[in-house]
Amino acid sequence: MAAIWNGWRLTDIDQAKQAVRERAWRRLIDGGGAPADSYGKIPGFYGTPATAERLAGLDEWQQATRIKADPDRAQLPTRTRALEDGRLLYTAVPRMAGLEPFFLLDPETLTVPAGEAAEKKGAAQVARRIGVEAMRPIDTVVCGSVAVNRSGARIGKGAGYSDLEVALLVEAGLVTASTVIVAPVHALQVLEDEIPETEHDFSVDYIVTPDEVIRCTNRRRPPGLVWDDLTAEEIAAIPVLAAQQRAR
Repeated sequence: MAAIWNGWRLTDIDQAKQAVRERAWRRLIDGGGAPADSYGKIPGFYGTPATAERLAGLDEWQQATRIKADPDRAQLPTRTRALEDGRLLYTAVPRMAGLEPFFLLDPETLTVPAGEAAEKKGAAQVARRIGVEAMRPIDTVVCGSVAVNRSGARIGKGAGYSDLEVALLVEAGLVTASTVIVAPVHALQVLEDEIPETEHDFSVDYIVTPDEVIRCTNRRRPPGLVWDDLTAEEIAAIPVLAAQQRAR
């Protein structure tokens, strides 16, 4: 018998999530909140600089010293702001390739402007690649999202890397109860829909749009890596997961 989550059969959750994504992309693009080529991606929505500025006004941001931000285009102003504000910045290597799946950008040692270092290409050229064991506890996680709701449930584009990164960092004790997770999005990405969640999903503490900050109270964190949710192919494709599985 299939397991049940809040009325959903778990075998149907992927389809339910994809339906939410489809509605969010159409609503955002048709509403003029992002370019048409945002479909199928973490949207590079209009207003990302204003969103980064609003995020930087949060007390939690001002108190943070170490920030982990997703490498998508929508978070570029936030990654740039983190470096300009003197924060250590972690961002994932594309597809979590290799046993050192994160980049570390230290504003004190940058040899290029912050905006250049924060770009995907710039990070690949100037950042230091590190493994989880070389990282320090993270104060703020900035995650790219396709859709969120006001309870804090969020959904990405379906590749699953953001969830895996957070789960890996939870497993290592680097994302803890004191870590704040933020979703910068366009207002059109904030849906009233229920967003299905499984054990490996995380929720966000704040939604930040160009115009407002929404505090979410339904905090949800994964217990770490949920091995039963990972296929053999997924584990084999991500070296750090394959290594951890061998060590179990």
